[in-house]
Amino acid sequence: MENIVFSDVDGTLLSSNHRITPDTLSAIRKLAERNIPFVIVSARSPSGIYPILNRYLLKTPIISYSGALVIDERGNVIFHKGISKEEGRAIISFAENFDAAWNIFSFDDWYVKSRNDPRVRNEENIVEAEAMEGSIDSVEGDMISKIFLICNPSETDEIEMSLKTRFPEYAIVKSDNYLIEIMARGVSKAESVKLMCMRYGIPLSSAIAFGDNYNDEEMLRTVGYGFLMGNAPALLASRISLHTADNDHDGIAKALKTIGVV
Repeated sequence: MENIVFSDVDGTLLSSNHRITPDTLSAIRKLAERNIPFVIVSARSPSGIYPILNRYLLKTPIISYSGALVIDERGNVIFHKGISKEEGRAIISFAENFDAAWNIFSFDDWYVKSRNDPRVRNEENIVEAEAMEGSIDSVEGDMISKIFLICNPSETDEIEMSLKTRFPEYAIVKSDNYLIEIMARGVSKAESVKLMCMRYGIPLSSAIAFGDNYNDEEMLRTVGYGFLMGNAPALLASRISLHTADNDHDGIAKALKTIGVV
């Protein structure tokens, strides 16, 4: 039976040191040897994913912005669904009421209010990419791929609920205890996984996925083998049946070995 493997990045593919552990890298290379597609699925922008591919000499499709932008292994855009600039302006204006640093992404451009904000500087260091200072009006064209809020952790749940109440027509999801993603309606990691399975002609029942946080839950439930990392929140762990080791102890490699894929 053919398989395809999908992996979230932060907290899943990458260790706490933002690197792929040796055993997990070896398992990914074995997938390539067996012609099993490996697809990165992340809330990151393409520019936050490509340094990982370049560091480890990986050539793989990427699902970025939690499904809003899908790019094949040759760099061709195969799917994009965004938010209009006018809609984005309303969301940013509302977000200004909270203790949160807003981030605007359009394809591979990243705009923030101030690069001096320590929350932005920390995000730049994590993803190894640089933001540009600007606004909605800095975006070329008519569409925004994603709006991303870096929140005061004590206020994230309140901000998420306020956004969902004010903007029910968008896909809004908490991706960490201080991060909120805002995308167009219908955008999700799960929907992009369905798209890629159709593209490869592989049934969802044969698909394998790895994730560690709330924005991964639907994806893990959609595939035949959805593994939650050992470092996931306890509440999420109670809702997902398949578990593996954490991101610092080769959770991906161990699960792939357990089910006999590598």
